[in-house]
Amino acid sequence: MFELFVEGHFSAAHRLDRYPGNCARWHGHNWQVTVYAETQELNDLGMAVDFRTLKRSLADTLDRFDHRDLNEVAELEGSNPTCEVIARFLFRELTRLVNDGRVRVSRVRVSETPNAGVIYSE
Repeated sequence: MFELFVEGHFSAAHRLDRYPGNCARWHGHNWQVTVYAETQELNDLGMAVDFRTLKRSLADTLDRFDHRDLNEVAELEGSNPTCEVIARFLFRELTRLVNDGRVRVSRVRVSETPNAGVIYSE
């Protein structure tokens, strides 16, 4: 099994509704995102997937969040924009864009600080 990864980042603000602490107020993070994809087979070039393809899919998806108020992003509507909710959304969106029957997104890691984050997989 081969598991590869690409990383990206975005800067955005949010607040957590009903949270009993400081995070109920507007604040921002420099979010770090790592996407892992896996395959058992390599293509005819000896690659699992072209890193550029995976990076482009990640960058296009993160552009929806960059320098935005996450509480106003349509894709997250109806949810508190927590690290967990963002990781689940990114996993599902990148799965839709990347999975091709040979390569699949295996997990997504989202960190809102260098010391705290979440890993989501299905």
